[in-house]
Amino acid sequence: MDTLAMHISNGIINGPVAAIFAALTLAALAFCVMRGRADLDDRLAPMAGLVAAFIFAVQMLNFPIFTAGVSGHLLGGALAAMLVGPWVGALCVAVVLIVQALVFGDGGVAMLGLNITNMALLGTAAAYLLIALLLRVLPRTPAGLAVTAFVSALVSVVVASQGFVLQYWLGGTTDLGGNLTGLAGTMAFAHLLIGIGEGLITATTVVTVAKVRPDLVYALRALKPVTPAPAVPVAGGAR
Repeated sequence: MDTLAMHISNGIINGPVAAIFAALTLAALAFCVMRGRADLDDRLAPMAGLVAAFIFAVQMLNFPIFTAGVSGHLLGGALAAMLVGPWVGALCVAVVLIVQALVFGDGGVAMLGLNITNMALLGTAAAYLLIALLLRVLPRTPAGLAVTAFVSALVSVVVASQGFVLQYWLGGTTDLGGNLTGLAGTMAFAHLLIGIGEGLITATTVVTVAKVRPDLVYALRALKPVTPAPAVPVAGGAR
């Protein structure tokens, strides 16, 4: 394929597969709305708007990946998951993708279900699962938070790229001659490099917010640190 963009253009995936993913995406976003409403409060609601605006602005800035011959930009799944949680975070990224497709033509309108699935749903879900794991084993210091943000962002980008490979296997309009493994490897390598840039941006942003207002970082509030169980005294003479 000439380009390895995560924003899928019209015609790359056939209509039936695009329609199926559009329906699945609508159902998933409705579920995110239902779960996200429980999280919304006076802190999270304005923060969600700021996160969406920040992701939209930073996505307009591309950085070149010379070794892969492509350019990359922030996807935002890990950043949104850390700051506003997985449910609201997925909605923030989805809104950004919809605006980009409708206003700037970045990704086909008919392919919105595919793009939202990869970047808003898969990317955010993979990121938050890693965040939940890492924040339970790493110290909650700026360094530990930076490592968590970097690793989750990098992995989320690669996972999102493999979502496209799955979609292309289901309904790609160009015959790759059975070289789907090659496509998967190429996408993974290119987006691994893009993920490094994503990780640096995400880590820098999250650590900066945490130093000023740690109460605004959803992951620090929602994911409580693991505390060891208190020792149970043993009565004398007990066996």
